[in-house]
Amino acid sequence: MANDEETLRPKRIEEDDHDDEYEDQEEEEDDDLHGWDDWREDDQDQDETEDSAFLCLFCDSTYTDTQALFHHCISTHHFDFQSIRKTLTLDFYASFKLINYVRSQVSQKRCWSCGLNFQSKEDLWNHLHEAVSLDDIKPLLENDQYLKPFLQDDSLLYSFNEDEEAVDDGDDVVVVDIAEKEELMTNLRRFKDICIDSEIQDTYDQCGKEHVDSISGSHLNVGSSSGKSAVNGSTLREPERHTNDKALRAYFPNRDLKDVKIVNADYFGSYSSFGIHREMLSDKVRTDAYRKAIVDNPSLLNGAVVIDVGCGTGILSLFSAQAKASRVIAVEASEKMAAVATQIAKENGHLRIKKPTDGTSQSTGVVEIVQCMVEELDKKTSIEPHSVDVLLSEWMGYCLLYESMLSSVLYARDKWLKPGGAILPDTATIIVAGFGKGGTSIPFWENVYGFNMSCVGKELVEGAAQMPIVDVIEGDDLVTNAAVLKTFDLVTMKPDEVDFTASVELEPNLCSTETNSLDFASKTTWCYGALLWFETGFTSRFCKEMPANLSTSPYTPKTHWSQTILTFREPIAISSGKSNLDKSAEIGSDGCPAVKISLRISIARASQHRSIDISMETVGVGPDGRKRSWPVQLFNMS
Repeated sequence: MANDEETLRPKRIEEDDHDDEYEDQEEEEDDDLHGWDDWREDDQDQDETEDSAFLCLFCDSTYTDTQALFHHCISTHHFDFQSIRKTLTLDFYASFKLINYVRSQVSQKRCWSCGLNFQSKEDLWNHLHEAVSLDDIKPLLENDQYLKPFLQDDSLLYSFNEDEEAVDDGDDVVVVDIAEKEELMTNLRRFKDICIDSEIQDTYDQCGKEHVDSISGSHLNVGSSSGKSAVNGSTLREPERHTNDKALRAYFPNRDLKDVKIVNADYFGSYSSFGIHREMLSDKVRTDAYRKAIVDNPSLLNGAVVIDVGCGTGILSLFSAQAKASRVIAVEASEKMAAVATQIAKENGHLRIKKPTDGTSQSTGVVEIVQCMVEELDKKTSIEPHSVDVLLSEWMGYCLLYESMLSSVLYARDKWLKPGGAILPDTATIIVAGFGKGGTSIPFWENVYGFNMSCVGKELVEGAAQMPIVDVIEGDDLVTNAAVLKTFDLVTMKPDEVDFTASVELEPNLCSTETNSLDFASKTTWCYGALLWFETGFTSRFCKEMPANLSTSPYTPKTHWSQTILTFREPIAISSGKSNLDKSAEIGSDGCPAVKISLRISIARASQHRSIDISMETVGVGPDGRKRSWPVQLFNMS
């Protein structure tokens, strides 16, 4: 993953003082909020207030005055507190709530504006952006729960408008007086029993579903004649519950076990259909890559103990048996498919059957089918921790990370794989490039039996900007270079690295059919969005005899994963030329094409188990260095 520049934080406070406040807030709220009786109606001693440190809303930086703090929030975290107050005409109460609301979101590693969740504070800091729509935030501030300070002794709550009290300006922001502060203290006591842990559910209930829907975005089911399949639009994050199983929380953070079981039941049930297994087995790119990595590397598999996570029909386990593994534990959560895999292994002479009590052997097979999730494997069969030589899994989903199966693979790695054991595949890479009009449905609608129906195509493209689309785009339809967005090393990566934010720069592609011209210097083409695909590697680290690679690139044979399309709200003109430019025109327009498109993309596990959230920030760079930013786009793949 290409990471953004590390955020500069000028003054650090001790982690023990504040990191625990953030990270343990949800689990130890009763203890953390024991200091309510310390709040007084009268103000704190003035000297104590002046000496107090003001803690940043997002990071651990502290400042001795609010003006410096708010300047830091603007320059580092794209959060302009005073501008938001003015735009929304927030009075003292609402401003007070805004601070507590933002702190509550940050404590959950959640973007205060768009609702995306992250696994680390650093990832959240890298993601932060200006608000998508402030009008969607204001209804949340009607919840009186945010009158309760999220942090104890938060000096910012009493000082954020100190300058305003001394200045009589013409702003719409209401300036609070001493009486209003005293009234607020009284209200704080009235709300002392509010539980911060339930803040999201209360917001949903009290603000009303109409406000939730206004934040969540359109749930459009936009299709096209080209057969593109649409995935649901961006959704507001549901309230997240917490399990006490600390071992699993590292791999499945902020998940209620009941919700997970419900989603898993539907998920594994969908894999009970033979159609999806035929589709996967018929995908020669997929199946041949795994077969090559397993069968053509005898030094790796011969005599090895193997786990196959999510075995399905058991094809990878059968390959492993062919490669002379000594034991293959094929884990399949679907009850139906576990039974089918057992029958297939038996009929092909590879099923491992335990010896009967009389000592006779009924089978010489090595494949053992275990019906469970891999997290429960030791409850279903005899297996010692760190006893497996090779960990196999075909875990990849659309856009690589959809279905969130990678978390289970990492769990199996950390619990069952030997030190130095092999994991296949051992690398995974997400790649991005810009696509042109040929990657949309517009060309079809421009000529339908001689009639121009392009208005339909344009409307479909606008709708496509609301959701990710899974479809195949030809390599000739790409109009920029391809860039690596993120690379995972499955041997060393940590569970929280599944969620990430990364930046890439895309430049016009000289080889594209849409830009291929002898006079390319003056050629302008249009980029309609970003195309994501992935590659997984079976590298020589483990596959010493015969490394292999599985690619879903638009330049290689098609796979059942296709590619993932993220459509811009409006196409961006791009060119590598600098002649005849209108310097007064907007960057990315026909008058001033961009010479570079900068993308900042976040992909994170969504609140709904096995779904992912994607955000994309787009900046066009002109030939004279001027830049133009487009509003951040939010996508949900579920």
